[in-house]
Amino acid sequence: MTDTYLRPIPLTDPAYRGGKALQLAGGWVRFTHLERLRRGAAPDIVAAHDLPAAALAPFLAPRPAVAGLTLDRPRLMGILNVTPDSFSDGGVDDSVAAAIARGQMMLGEGADLIDIGGESTRPGARPLPVAEEIARVAPVIAGLRAAGVGAPISLDTRKAAVAEAGLRAGAGLLNDVSGLRHDPALARIAAHAGAPLIVMHSIGTPETMQAMAPGAYGDVVLDVYDALAAIVAEAEAAGVARARIMIDPGIGFGKTLDQNLALLDRLSLFHGLGCGILLGVSRKGMIGTLSGETVAARRGPGSAAIGLWAVLQGIQMLRVHDTATHKQAIALWQALALGRQEEQST
Repeated sequence: MTDTYLRPIPLTDPAYRGGKALQLAGGWVRFTHLERLRRGAAPDIVAAHDLPAAALAPFLAPRPAVAGLTLDRPRLMGILNVTPDSFSDGGVDDSVAAAIARGQMMLGEGADLIDIGGESTRPGARPLPVAEEIARVAPVIAGLRAAGVGAPISLDTRKAAVAEAGLRAGAGLLNDVSGLRHDPALARIAAHAGAPLIVMHSIGTPETMQAMAPGAYGDVVLDVYDALAAIVAEAEAAGVARARIMIDPGIGFGKTLDQNLALLDRLSLFHGLGCGILLGVSRKGMIGTLSGETVAARRGPGSAAIGLWAVLQGIQMLRVHDTATHKQAIALWQALALGRQEEQST
């Protein structure tokens, strides 16, 4: 745990494409100043040129590619749930053939990779036996590979045994929404396979996390930052190189609406951990609460709005249901904010 936290203040106006503004994480955002956060104290603003090189280093280092995907432009991870009980799309893709077709469709719509999950981790969900989870995900992963899909496939699981089976079937990276709390051995599986690892912040279990949320944090932004720092250190100790680790602040996982908004408001803080950042907000309950849309499947526009906010904070990867909607939104933003020539070159 640190005493002082630094958050780069993102600049994406065309005026900052050149000049003395610093490039954030090798990406599309620039910054000249940082917000300094301390527990129990009011934040203040510091100029980047007044800070020592060591303090700036995590913000300036380009993020390494993940599963062959460079992180110098926004990436889209398409959500493929092969579950009967996910909050948004449970049962839609729960046959192998339907799931393979859905994965191919999302890639055709512009997804850079697919994230396959066989166990719902929505609030209130109960754990799924290992064998049943493997039976759901492994045939879909293998089927996508047999169908000629060469794009990266991520496996969304909390369990080492499922991770091992998924990697054998053709998955290339692992996405653990428990942040190694459910099964710490999962990090060793990733290390042994040389697979990239995404670790998300959460508390409790899917059954208990929302009841725990109101009293769980002193300062939710700094507490989540510290927790992710500890998870990254745990993964490194298990043999996973930091260059292969992505972090996810876990919007909606053991957080109230106000806590989620606080995290989104200061998303750029998490660049200080020196890892690529994944954000998953697609169709979540907070979007329904803020927009008044009660049907999860109709929350694509609201999801894309938050996704663009995240991109403006330099977040490198969005986990989404509505790939075509997000692809179009990001393409238009790139043409405006980065310039058409740069957008076409990507």
